Amino acid sequence: MQEHAVIFGGAGFIGRHLAKTLRTRGAAVSVADIADSIKPISGVRYFNVDVRHPIDEADLGAGPNTVIYNLAAVHRTPGHESNEYFDTNVEGARNIASFAERAGVRRIVFTSSIAVYGPKEERLDEAANPLPSSSYGWSKLLSERVFEEWSAGAPNRRLITARPAVVFGPGEAGNFTRLAGALKRRLFAYPGRRDTIKGCCYVKDLVDSFDFALSLNHPEFLYNFAYPEPYTIEPICDAFHQVSGLPRPLANAPAWLLSAAAAPLGAMEGLGLNLGVNRDRVAKLTRSTHIAPQRLQELGFEFRSDLREGLRDWRQEAGAFV
Repeated sequence: MQEHAVIFGGAGFIGRHLAKTLRTRGAAVSVADIADSIKPISGVRYFNVDVRHPIDEADLGAGPNTVIYNLAAVHRTPGHESNEYFDTNVEGARNIASFAERAGVRRIVFTSSIAVYGPKEERLDEAANPLPSSSYGWSKLLSERVFEEWSAGAPNRRLITARPAVVFGPGEAGNFTRLAGALKRRLFAYPGRRDTIKGCCYVKDLVDSFDFALSLNHPEFLYNFAYPEPYTIEPICDAFHQVSGLPRPLANAPAWLLSAAAAPLGAMEGLGLNLGVNRDRVAKLTRSTHIAPQRLQELGFEFRSDLREGLRDWRQEAGAFV
């Protein structure tokens, strides 16, 4: 039978790359998303679905041969009230699991987050104990539990849970895009240290990992996703410079000074002017996310890129980072 995929949150950054990849190999793809404005992909069916409410399975045509990908989430942090993360992420997981139950779906791929580990400087593989420090992290950890209950509810169900670090690539408009913009405008300085490890991965590698995990035929498989090399903020800035000539940061600046400077810029968000700069984001630059994809490495997963190759592919496809 033809492969069928239902991608919740599929109109977003990762979802678009996933949908394109699935269509390239001939899968039938249905995207269920709340987005008002969607740039369509040829051959993909689109449905307006709000995962915060019960989902009608009739229109989506899901069944035993369907793979559900749950990318739907409130994820930007900081940026939302605490209840928003739980209302969408946890309640959404419950509604998607219920939808899968009624439709007889046997395979779910869920994108969780490294936020479930909380801020830690040490290397974290999948054996590390989750200890979220944010509402977003807690909402993702609770969502994992929802899908684990679904998986245990009947034989022959399969659950893939990916915990990605920062994902970058064409259409991202997130952390790496903000960094590229700050470098371009010469507005970035190292926040008191240059050795902050920032786990990251290229979006096309992440999509490859979904296929790899599904091919293992494990009843449940949870894995971290980031490049095996622990890139620090200085090599990340150097890679932007080497790939596209963006200026390197000129200097270090004390974190407290950058935080003080970011306060009035962050306040402008309340006035509708979002410059992507606030105290919380400055603080995140001083905390490492040393995420190790231990399980994938042990099983032989091969990354198609490293940091520079990922940035090079992004620039070649999009023309520019910002």
